[in-house]
Amino acid sequence: MTITSFKTGNMSPSSALVGNAFHDPTILVDFLVVAGGGGGGTRWAGGGGAGGLRSTVTATGGGGSLESTASLIKGTNYTVTIGAGGAGATGVYVKGTQGDNSVFSTITSTGGGGGGTGNSQTPTTGGSGGGGGMRNNNGAAGTANQGYAGGNAPTANGYAGGGGGGAGAVGANASSNSSQNQAGAGGNGVATSISGSLVTYAGGGGGGAEYGGTYYGAGGSGGGGNGNSSAGKGNDGTTNTGGGGGGGGNDAGTGGNGGSGVVILRTLSQAASTTGSPTYTTSGSYHIYTFTGSGSITY
Repeated sequence: MTITSFKTGNMSPSSALVGNAFHDPTILVDFLVVAGGGGGGTRWAGGGGAGGLRSTVTATGGGGSLESTASLIKGTNYTVTIGAGGAGATGVYVKGTQGDNSVFSTITSTGGGGGGTGNSQTPTTGGSGGGGGMRNNNGAAGTANQGYAGGNAPTANGYAGGGGGGAGAVGANASSNSSQNQAGAGGNGVATSISGSLVTYAGGGGGGAEYGGTYYGAGGSGGGGNGNSSAGKGNDGTTNTGGGGGGGGNDAGTGGNGGSGVVILRTLSQAASTTGSPTYTTSGSYHIYTFTGSGSITY
């Protein structure tokens, strides 16, 4: 076997293979940890921000450098927590709820920020920030090395919300003129090949708008929900992607729920035991465990 044909995060797995031969008690593990996305706000609202994304493979969130591989102790049980998506808002001028954090060992990704709305209901910061709601409501900041900020709402004729931030891009600003109010699209997510194929996670939710038709903001790639441009509900973020929920449309429009997070672990050694029923797959010499619900793992 050619050891140099494998690359695990910022460290070569050759050291892990040599360590195994000499009963080294540590093992190197690649990871993807995505938190729950934020919920969208009500009434011409901002989209929810995507859950924070931290990864050792392909790319990580917020334009940061790849994370270093985790060095774990064999025989130790490590907890995996999957963050729930934040609830989409209901009622009059209510902002969306922030998503919950996802955790693996000492690695924590921050839940996505909730989308804002009018009446001083500003969006919340998170892994990626929520989009601003109607009339001069700026998007919220994301978390460094996890995600980007949400988009802004316009200052006048402002019946539209900004897109929620994504792990790979800032949410788009809403725009308006005398005849229409175009909501901002959610920021795109980040693609990673940790599972053996290239998959995009953590897209921001699109903003909501006043009119019908196509004036809503599209959800960002990676599970972001579309906003709404009528009295209906913004679309939910996709489950187990960390996508943000879409913003509600006019008057009675309610916010979409954020998508739950996910944790994927990849190593050259098979786990001794797991809880929480992760999906087990292989890709080449890698053993891959995908957690869509909370659990634990021991190598």
